[in-house]
Amino acid sequence: MAVLSFEHLKEQVADGLVDTVLVCLVDMQGRLMGKRFHAANFVEHSHAETHCCNYLLATDLEMATPDGYASTSWERGYGDYVMQPDLSTLRPVPWLEGTVMVLCDILDHHTHAPVPFSPRQVLKNQIARLEALGMTPMMATELEFFLFEGGFDEIRKNGFRDLTPISGYNEDYHILQTTKEEAVMRPIRNNLFAAGIPVENSKGEAEIGQEELNIRYADALACADHHTIAKQAVKEIAWQNGVAATFLPKWHHDRVGSSSHVHQSLWKDGTPLFHDADRPYGKSELMDRYMAGLIEYAPDYTFFLAPYVNSYKRFKKGTFAPTRSVWSVDNRTAGFRLCGDGTKGVRIECRIGGSDMNPYLAQAAMLAAGIKGIEDGLELATPTTGDVYHADGSTPEVPRTLRAAIETLRGSSMLREAMGDETVDHYVRCAEWEQEEFDAVVTDWEIARGFERA
Repeated sequence: MAVLSFEHLKEQVADGLVDTVLVCLVDMQGRLMGKRFHAANFVEHSHAETHCCNYLLATDLEMATPDGYASTSWERGYGDYVMQPDLSTLRPVPWLEGTVMVLCDILDHHTHAPVPFSPRQVLKNQIARLEALGMTPMMATELEFFLFEGGFDEIRKNGFRDLTPISGYNEDYHILQTTKEEAVMRPIRNNLFAAGIPVENSKGEAEIGQEELNIRYADALACADHHTIAKQAVKEIAWQNGVAATFLPKWHHDRVGSSSHVHQSLWKDGTPLFHDADRPYGKSELMDRYMAGLIEYAPDYTFFLAPYVNSYKRFKKGTFAPTRSVWSVDNRTAGFRLCGDGTKGVRIECRIGGSDMNPYLAQAAMLAAGIKGIEDGLELATPTTGDVYHADGSTPEVPRTLRAAIETLRGSSMLREAMGDETVDHYVRCAEWEQEEFDAVVTDWEIARGFERA
């Protein structure tokens, strides 16, 4: 159900309460891109569709235009995509005066067919596969991030050096320290709630200057929409308050990184299909098979959980970031944690994803793996217990580098079957480019280590 109906928007525009509509797509990096429409033009004309350059789904974080993409290139002339507003996503943007937002689906300019590797479409396709089986995927994501003194511009002009977190000590669940941060966190919670994002709470996380924002579970597409809008709001509201928010997973090698855990379950007609009170831990046979798929194919989809070189700096023993793709019961050292065991809320939490993941791609890839587990009737291994960081070496490891994740993605027959070669090849090229760009840079670490002593 829309937070803001199109009819209500027209009334607000006529009354002069709204003058700007953010018409947004979600790019490969999970960012909002698009245009600011004068509201009168939007309600009269552009609510049906508008256009954008098709390079928006073939760029990197710097908006560079890498070669090697089959879909778009200099040779092909960088033509247009159609941005088709999904009016069910209309919502106010309370932290921006007179502004509302709508998310768009991306269509081919000539055929008006959905662009298959558009992040929102990638997720929609996997949801449709489950719906064909009579199931609805429900998900919730946790957003972790750091707050730093000084705004983005000030930090950038200082070369991203001498970063000072907003707090002076580990603030995990710390009420006194988070009280000091309420000038930022309170408007984040309240503005998002007013925008129709079902915020549950915020808390201090397990590091200096680290925050966590929790949003109530929803159907998978709404969950990804909520996550993306919340991430945008956190950055903008932090900026409005003179501080900087970063979702970089690992900003310092001595500090704990930021994750984005994903809770997931399957439902049918309001009934949780993962629950069976007569089976161990209250989890159903369907859940076992889904979990077995998640774990079996975790290496295949790790890129979608950890898309940058920096992402892999998180995976370190003793930091609450997993190093092995095994499951355990309510154990935060495992890649997959069974939550709510013995209750109707039983679910699986994937702890591999970093704060930099694109939620549409991450959720889609995990759904594809879970579906494969169900289809093939995969058997779930027994849970790992104790400190998984020091588990038997035979347990599967999370890919430790982007380079390794590129190869598991490239060779994934499961993802190629679920998403299509075109989509997988598109994101393989995205990953390759990120690695190529990093490999070409001389880092401060190399210079300091070898300038005199090499």
